[in-house]
Amino acid sequence: MTVPSEEAAGPETAGEPAGEAEQSAEGTDAEGTSAEGTNAEGTAEVSEAQAELAAQRELRERIERRKAEKEAPIEAGAKLSGTAADLLAAVRAVESGEKSGTAFFDSPAPAPRRSAPEPPAPVRPQAPGPAATHERAVTPETLASVRAALARGGAPEALAPRAAAVLGEGAGELLAEDPWQLLSLPGVRPEQADGFARALLGDACGPGDERRTTALVGWLLERAALQGHTAMELAAVREALAEHKVPDPAEAVRHAVAEGVVLVFQEEEQEEHGQEDEEGGEESGERPEGAPEAAAAEAGPVLLGLDRYALAEESLADGLARLARTGPSDDWAEASAAAPTPSAAELIRASGAHGLVVHTGGEAARAEPVALAGAARDLGLRVVVAAHSENGVRRLGEEARAVTVAALLSGAAGPGRDAEGALAVDLLAVLDAPQLDVETAAMLVESLPDGCRLVLSGDPGVLGSAGAGRVFADVLAARVCPQVASRTPDPGPVGELVSGIGIGELLPVEAPGKEVVIVPVRDAGEAVHRAVQLVADSVPRAFALTAEQIQVITVGHGGSAGTRALNAALKQRLNPGPGRFAGFDPGDRVAYAPAPGRTLTGTVVSADAEGLRLDCGGEAVVVPKDRVEQSLRHGWALTAHQSAGMRWPAAVVVLPGDAAQGLSRPWVYTAFGRGERHLSVVHGADQALPRAVSETPALPRTTRLRPLLETLLTEPEEPTAD
Repeated sequence: MTVPSEEAAGPETAGEPAGEAEQSAEGTDAEGTSAEGTNAEGTAEVSEAQAELAAQRELRERIERRKAEKEAPIEAGAKLSGTAADLLAAVRAVESGEKSGTAFFDSPAPAPRRSAPEPPAPVRPQAPGPAATHERAVTPETLASVRAALARGGAPEALAPRAAAVLGEGAGELLAEDPWQLLSLPGVRPEQADGFARALLGDACGPGDERRTTALVGWLLERAALQGHTAMELAAVREALAEHKVPDPAEAVRHAVAEGVVLVFQEEEQEEHGQEDEEGGEESGERPEGAPEAAAAEAGPVLLGLDRYALAEESLADGLARLARTGPSDDWAEASAAAPTPSAAELIRASGAHGLVVHTGGEAARAEPVALAGAARDLGLRVVVAAHSENGVRRLGEEARAVTVAALLSGAAGPGRDAEGALAVDLLAVLDAPQLDVETAAMLVESLPDGCRLVLSGDPGVLGSAGAGRVFADVLAARVCPQVASRTPDPGPVGELVSGIGIGELLPVEAPGKEVVIVPVRDAGEAVHRAVQLVADSVPRAFALTAEQIQVITVGHGGSAGTRALNAALKQRLNPGPGRFAGFDPGDRVAYAPAPGRTLTGTVVSADAEGLRLDCGGEAVVVPKDRVEQSLRHGWALTAHQSAGMRWPAAVVVLPGDAAQGLSRPWVYTAFGRGERHLSVVHGADQALPRAVSETPALPRTTRLRPLLETLLTEPEEPTAD
């Protein structure tokens, strides 16, 4: 989806990729540490990311030892062979310190997926808590050297703290030797890094400088991850490099692969095809029928990917395959008899017979996994229901005993872990599963013990995860496990409207109680005015609601009717104040992003020396002072990506004319479905809205999970007898 006016919104959005700037409050501000650091003497030192990867390898060894006890063990990395396998080995050698690293390993990494286990009783690593920071401690000496390097290159001094935190000790010397390391910082674009490099290196650098081209390859893959991709096609990477004036994109990619910045998949097939071409000796360029193109088409395009996403997808595929092979249990035979609906009974039967089940449906269908959990508890099983957000947990009610996925992984809630570090659970039902990114899903599945049953439940029509991957859609598309489609429709005019959008039709609905209201506007200024009027007066008066029970949703953060403009107008009307703490006052509604893809909504309570204190649905949260600017926004208005997995009694969706290019069917489906009792649409997009619903499906994401699952779980057809 394209977000209008994001590029012109100011320096804080300059680095957001077109089409995904609305994914989280600050999707790129929780960047992690680099893959390898360098000290002042230039010697390699073990970084946090290396320790994490070492922990991953130790975790994999334990998983493989458990799998070895089974008849059909699954080996991670099965899709890699030949040169690709050698490259992965080379990358891991760099990570372990056996091979000297390069400066380009200091590209930004996301929040660590797991912490290193501590002897003598190692357990599966847990996800960081909401307030955890993922940057290195910065010494005054390091900060001073970075400031000096930035000053010599004409870069803003404000970048110094983040550069020192991301690049680690010796960051100043590293920037002086390789100025393109500036691309490691969120929001920095290639042209800015090029200007910095020219100021430092002068004529000693050029468009084909290997330091530049390798950094660009890593930057392109990181940018693609922000848009949801776990890999990029080789041709697309080469094309993007050419747009950045790289003289030899093919050589640039080869060098980046050789340095271990990225992994290449299906390279072996590509090389074999090239050899066949040469041996064929067909100077005219003609090839016989059934030649390499057919084989290449069957094998799929050559993909490039970052190591961490490759590891996550392979680990996730292995774990899902392990769970899918869990056999049926006789204990479930009568469990479906008391199910409240036929769909719930079908889900209970499927879960009793299979270890992995996918469940699809809308808001009303969420009751079916809850019924499944109740039936499993009646059987004496250990059960956990997990939702994406605290809002989603509250909507399920106390009887569901639900927790958030983040709290489950961090250990803040849930059943705890056994002696091997696995979650003490027999059945896990994950609601809002489309919001799972590949790294979170991998951590979750790795934490499940053998014999556990996993149900992934969600609405396939909503926007996908803010992080990389399309886990729920890939599992659905692979068709390697039972799929239970709920037959429980969402009630009322809002449910009827959203159901039509899901099949590509924007139909008028009967709303005798004004459950759905369309408010036409001529321009963005009028859209903002009418939205404020609806939240502050019209909707509360008509439905006996407070302004806190109404959520405004718009396309992006920037633009004349984006979240910034709407929140400024709503604050002025609902909670005016001077913004005494970094622009916030007590009583302000806020959206806090403790990590990319996670949004907590709450209210400002107070501020002190520790930071800004929030009330997020009854939970006290402290946002450190140095994180306020990066991770906190006003929250009267959210984007559709931020609101995914949450609902409010009423929603006001703002669609100004300049938002037309940002609309798609999943966006409209998600935004219109956030109101439980009432939906107001401030509509200035004219025919762009019905066109988006009927003609603009979700943008595809390039991932590897589906073919990995199909390879692991799709059984070959048995030969038929003559």
